[in-house]
Amino acid sequence: MTDVKSMPKKGVSMGQKIAFGFGMLANQMFPAALGVFIIVLVQDLGFAAILWGIIQFVPRIFDAITDPIMGFISDNTKSKWGRRRQYVLIGALIMGLAYVAMWQLYKDDGVVYNFIYFLSWSLVFYLGLTIFSVPYVAMGYEISEDFHERTEIMAVAQFIGQWAWVIAPWFWVILYDPSWFPEGADQGVRDLSIWVAIPCTIFALIPAIFLKGKSTLDRDDFLPISAPYVLRSIKGIFTSAFEAFKIKQFRQIAGATFLIFNSFNVIAAYTFLIIVHYLFNSDPASAGNWPAMHGSVGALVTTFLVIPVITWMSKVMGKKKAFIVSQLISIIGYVLFWFLFVPGKPYLFLFALPFHSFGIGSLFTIMMSMTADVCDLDELQTGKRREGVLGAVYWWMVKLGFGIAALLGGFILSVVGFDAENVTESAVTGMRMFYTLLPIAGVIGAILMMKSYDITEEKAQEIKAKLEARKKS
Repeated sequence: MTDVKSMPKKGVSMGQKIAFGFGMLANQMFPAALGVFIIVLVQDLGFAAILWGIIQFVPRIFDAITDPIMGFISDNTKSKWGRRRQYVLIGALIMGLAYVAMWQLYKDDGVVYNFIYFLSWSLVFYLGLTIFSVPYVAMGYEISEDFHERTEIMAVAQFIGQWAWVIAPWFWVILYDPSWFPEGADQGVRDLSIWVAIPCTIFALIPAIFLKGKSTLDRDDFLPISAPYVLRSIKGIFTSAFEAFKIKQFRQIAGATFLIFNSFNVIAAYTFLIIVHYLFNSDPASAGNWPAMHGSVGALVTTFLVIPVITWMSKVMGKKKAFIVSQLISIIGYVLFWFLFVPGKPYLFLFALPFHSFGIGSLFTIMMSMTADVCDLDELQTGKRREGVLGAVYWWMVKLGFGIAALLGGFILSVVGFDAENVTESAVTGMRMFYTLLPIAGVIGAILMMKSYDITEEKAQEIKAKLEARKKS
């Protein structure tokens, strides 16, 4: 009898869904704020571009090691609290403490010291994030066995989590407002990191406290998770983890997510540059709140329009068709950005945001629900429940994409000839072309990849019936 069987097949209470969703707010707010704060390293603390790239890429390599191990540990934990809750709690505390510590940077300490200090504490933070997020995501996969309720659970979680992206863009405004931080943005990140960490740590603790798990002390099918066993079994753990890619449907989900999410992330930083240099003729003061408005309004559209609509679409037409339709809608948004970024009329780009938001806004609601379905297929094929492992590999693909996106984003800026000290028309035009065309290419590639995805509601029910028959035999 698995942990999943201890959960209700359907009828998960709204309280449980909301408790899970608060964890998603922490899971998204920490990196969302980090994505804003990190510009201070270059802009105010003198980090060279290569150091900035290392700081973003090294944690992805670290995640490649820690995520599969954490997935294995989470899936095989014998405890009276179940497999996940204790790790969610420990990871939340490590994340909160490390997040504050890594931003206590002072320009007078010098670039070399600050680089080593920040990188060291960031690895502690990302370790805490792994300890929290891998079992947390697995909790979401196993909280319900119902095909449509899984989408509802992820929709509630994404609805709550999206508020991170509503709030975080305004940190740009606060950090560089001298009335808030007269000593500069480096003072801002030192202080704001505390105000981010305290509530986010509390949010991250909520699933550990309120999502109950059944004792696994009597399980005799789990592998040992002692340090000597894990160290001896590293090769097997990684081999097992990446065997997830043998599952065709998992490859499709992970690959499509990688293409959409990371083609978007390559060009995400260009939003600020296009607004400032194209719409406001390289005058950041005139740009005012418009860069923050772009991110914040887009997140609000996702929260109140995209997530409810995609949940409804998923029930009416199925998850795959809902995914494809939502991504096609996003293409309209990317095309509109080419025409609605108009100098002197910044408000026009707001009309593209509802279309654009369907791409990223619907992605994880659908894909996390699909991954839960794939976990059932994996159990049918392997005889094991591996939500932790599959979730770890899936989210490692997302994290890896962050690092690749940072490197590729810088490369594209070099290709188009962007120089902040001398911004040319050709460089801005090149940025705008990539801003529209690259994510469209990612969306088209993802749709083609998902075209043959075949876990429908009917097939999901067939898989569950076979699993039930196996357990009774």
